[in-house]
Amino acid sequence: MTTATSNPLLQTWDTPFGLPPFDRIRAEHFPPAFEAACTEHLAEIDAIAAQAEPPSFDNTIAALDRCGRPYWRVEGVFHNLAASETSPALQQVERDMAPRLAAHNNAIYMHRGLFARIDALHARREELGLSPEQRRLLDRFHFDFVRAGARLAGAAQQRYAQVMERLAELTTRFGQNVLADESSYRLVLRSEAELGGLPDFVRAAARQAAIERGLPDAHVITLSRSLIVPFLTYSDRRDLREQAWRAWTSRGEHDGEHDNRPVAREILALRNEQARAHGFACYADYALADTMAGTRAAVNQLLEQVWSRAKPRAEEEREALRSLVLSRGETLQIEAWDWRYYAEKVRALRYDLDEAAIKAYFPLERVVDAVFDCAKRLFGLDFVPQPHIRAYHPDVTVYEVRGRDGAHVGVFLHDNFARSTKRSGAWMSNYRQQTRNAPGGGAVSPIVVNNNNFAKGAAGEPTLLSFDDARTMFHEFGHGLHGLLSSVTYERLSGTNVLRDFVELPSQLFEHWLTEPSVLKAHARHHLTGEPIPDELVQRLHAARKFNQGYETVRYTASAMVDMAVHSLDSAEGPDIVAAERAEVERIGLPAGVGMNHRLPHFQHLFSGSSYAAGYYVYLWAEVLDADGFDAFAEAGNPFDPAVAQRLQQFIYSAGDSLEPRAAYRAFRGREATVEPMLRKKGLVPEGA
Repeated sequence: MTTATSNPLLQTWDTPFGLPPFDRIRAEHFPPAFEAACTEHLAEIDAIAAQAEPPSFDNTIAALDRCGRPYWRVEGVFHNLAASETSPALQQVERDMAPRLAAHNNAIYMHRGLFARIDALHARREELGLSPEQRRLLDRFHFDFVRAGARLAGAAQQRYAQVMERLAELTTRFGQNVLADESSYRLVLRSEAELGGLPDFVRAAARQAAIERGLPDAHVITLSRSLIVPFLTYSDRRDLREQAWRAWTSRGEHDGEHDNRPVAREILALRNEQARAHGFACYADYALADTMAGTRAAVNQLLEQVWSRAKPRAEEEREALRSLVLSRGETLQIEAWDWRYYAEKVRALRYDLDEAAIKAYFPLERVVDAVFDCAKRLFGLDFVPQPHIRAYHPDVTVYEVRGRDGAHVGVFLHDNFARSTKRSGAWMSNYRQQTRNAPGGGAVSPIVVNNNNFAKGAAGEPTLLSFDDARTMFHEFGHGLHGLLSSVTYERLSGTNVLRDFVELPSQLFEHWLTEPSVLKAHARHHLTGEPIPDELVQRLHAARKFNQGYETVRYTASAMVDMAVHSLDSAEGPDIVAAERAEVERIGLPAGVGMNHRLPHFQHLFSGSSYAAGYYVYLWAEVLDADGFDAFAEAGNPFDPAVAQRLQQFIYSAGDSLEPRAAYRAFRGREATVEPMLRKKGLVPEGA
């Protein structure tokens, strides 16, 4: 048995900035660390509930926010490593611990003595003389407990606990199944004929992927987005494009131990049961009760508003592809594995754009410099490299973040490259959250990580990013800033702990600075010559920004509509997810050859956890806010206007959930958001409309 004296997770961390001692942590350390931390956490909860003094904000609500620090420390390391640098041993621990950690969560949120105190305070909330932030914290904790089953009794509560523990097992399995399919797939290219059409940057990335997989004499296409999308865009081999596309879109849909179809079906059945326990007709109603949108009607209205404009635009785009196909003397029907290939050729013809030429101006290091420079100009932040600090993988770079006065703000970990031990996609997470309510008083600074999955350049060669890759980096960095700039009293309200359809505002808003001419001129420089990107190339990029937006918007919106459809089913039986997906696709009339961003068997947003379940729409909801919000800088005549940036920091990036989201946006913008800027940005309404 690992003891407190030998388990690094249970020791005091004498590391720089309180970072985890990554080099000493092993998978076997987690179970005993969780056992000790859970016991301590429950003892703290029991002590709060057992107090003889009547409940007060300080002795109950602030104390609850403050407690469980050892548990949250272990939990933060565990879930971050499971996502970013896993192993068979860690995956086994993850499977074993999922129901046990869910049971611990149930023990906290169904604690009758603690909830009685919270409920009593909430009933008297108008009489307590609380500050707005304190009132927000009381409301949020009360809501958390009610949604977690605190008001259920007897057998109903016991069954609810069982449901949550089973869901934890299933969502863990779902994510691991997707990773298994992704990490095991490789399309090996051995001849020039198989490499036909692939530009040098794709070949270099595929060569590096092959070397990493022990195939030094070949090229390998993996299911990492930074490899599969360029392959589908440039490969002249239609047969190989189809093969790769089918592998990419069928993740989680293969018979055997990694089949996600029965897993997702059971998840949906249990979520319906969870929702009905709270008196909701379906899971979507339950999930949306804690969002800005509030109702299925509000979500569906927005989705339909965009769908009705994007669908005909996609059909127009298909006609352009058909015309190109005919001009080449070809007779094929445009299939899903063809669209990107022909769209890129149309884009090159219309706008004289060559992706290889564009990527030459976006080496990874320059894009990192760009996001740091924008953070400096907007918010006065400096990112100081800490090369002596070892993180959990050699690819991870550690930075100390300092404010305008040179004071320590937090720590930022940048993990940019794809690998087989890392889940796909891009995300931001925390190892530690900002608070001024630490045990014993004092403040705690955040430790934030950004994960990307860029295809690494060959040894000695730069990693060149596509424009979409660069946008992804800006997006995740926006989330990172939301965590780093947090300035609230209570951890429950800190950083990205906001409503799900508000959390994408800081990330999507930050994307706008990538396309600012001053940012491009300063940082988009050729990786060989150092020359800035030419003005005429910037102009062509700007002219092409709405190209293929019908296709992209249809793919996203269809995924969001399928999400809402399967989470709106009110049957106690989970659906056949493939049949349910097909039915919704037929109902909405998804144009042939377009496809969706995510099919249900690998839709990790929905089934690797619950955060985005009945919530994939949030990117579009936040896009309404971000397009309208960035207009504030346009109206000021300066993308770095100090007054607008100060309001943005105060009410959006630093406020966490201490303000109700609509109130926060109004405080920043001076009014409610309107949908028109988003529609113009996508080219779905005429300019000036």
